[in-house]
Amino acid sequence: MGNMKTALICGMAKSGIASARLLAQDGYHVIINDSKAEIPGLKAALNGIDYTDALGVEPATLLTGVDLLVLSPVIPLFAPFAAQAQAMGIEVIGEIELGYRYCNPQTQFVCISGTNGKTTTTALTGELFRTAGKTTFVLGNIGIPITQEALHTRPGDVVVAEVAALQLESIARFRPHAMGMLNIAEDHLNRFEYKLENYIAAKCRAFENQAPSDFAVLNYDDATVRDMAKRTRARTVYFSQNTRLTEGLCLAGGYMVWRWEGRETRLIRPDELRIPGAHNLQNAMCAAALALCMGLEPEAVRQGLRAFAGVEHRIEFVREVNGVRFINDSKGTNPASTIKAVQAMDRPTILMLGVGDYDKQSDFAPLFQAFGGRVKGVIASGCNIPAICRAAKETGFTAIRTYEGDYEGMIREAAAMAQPGDAVLLSPAAASWGQFDNFEQRGDRFKEIVQGL
Repeated sequence: MGNMKTALICGMAKSGIASARLLAQDGYHVIINDSKAEIPGLKAALNGIDYTDALGVEPATLLTGVDLLVLSPVIPLFAPFAAQAQAMGIEVIGEIELGYRYCNPQTQFVCISGTNGKTTTTALTGELFRTAGKTTFVLGNIGIPITQEALHTRPGDVVVAEVAALQLESIARFRPHAMGMLNIAEDHLNRFEYKLENYIAAKCRAFENQAPSDFAVLNYDDATVRDMAKRTRARTVYFSQNTRLTEGLCLAGGYMVWRWEGRETRLIRPDELRIPGAHNLQNAMCAAALALCMGLEPEAVRQGLRAFAGVEHRIEFVREVNGVRFINDSKGTNPASTIKAVQAMDRPTILMLGVGDYDKQSDFAPLFQAFGGRVKGVIASGCNIPAICRAAKETGFTAIRTYEGDYEGMIREAAAMAQPGDAVLLSPAAASWGQFDNFEQRGDRFKEIVQGL
């Protein structure tokens, strides 16, 4: 092997597969590792590259001779074997850092984070850059790893990336030219030692390599996010639905208005957006502010905002059966996200909760408190039933049923609870793991079953 470098990749989901392919192409000796000893379809996904299979092996036993350790986002940086690797002088990074390093150095990175709304905002921001004629890659937590496309980037291309706290925790040089932050609510606290400040600190790592020529696009309406201006050297750009800003993006005279360097530009009226709800106005304002501070023409931003129809699995209308509308919000993977979906409902709603067997230790009480008379019934399944029922009891919500059968039966039961003029909303406020591979699969099955009703 001589001077060939060795990389150990821990966690073989999408980002692990893409990282393995990229490093093998670059001449690394690649060792793949996962807590599972067998992963269906993995051999096919790694077809054509050489690697050492160490699936199911304790990663601490694999560190000798390793130069680079790439961690899946679900593995904490403080995992004992990762700390041990660092002590041995091995560089420990995550997939977004790896992807960033292999992108063309003249690629522009425009990134989005926050607890909720990331995916919609990322997809919309990508749309704005594409409408403006830029070669645009929409990557990251949205479903396509940065490492998968890194080698295809050219000078002047734009990478619009959704970055989550779990990914930002392990960056080193990663530097967004414009970094949008939407909001902060409790999520993944089980992964951050149950400390909200650890989660916020991970999010704030997004700003640490920024220079004064970069932009931090911050939601003025969220006090935690507004204060992040203190944590970056970049130029702060605020957006707000509630405050008339002298600079940035705000609402004035019934329009979204961009105030920048002494000039004021009208964009669109909020009701011209095709995505429903106040949270989507927040998402659209963040996307528009990112595009405009990066120098896009207002006309392209207007066109893109008017054209964007939303994201799959996010308050997605499936079909109407006997006067009942079925809505797929499988991407509602935490209570705060589901609150947004409930608030976007304009008819009495039967809400499907749980639908997965992974416990994030979430508190569901704020969700029940946010029903505001919109939710007329809840049906819950999966391992979060006790926590969901506890929240219902605490908040005095009695129209709740639990369901132990299969998914199709649960959907039929929800349909039976609804009357013409109602909606059935799949927005589980919980992860899909344990019952499904991911929230996409949970949403796709929902749509298949609803199409067959």
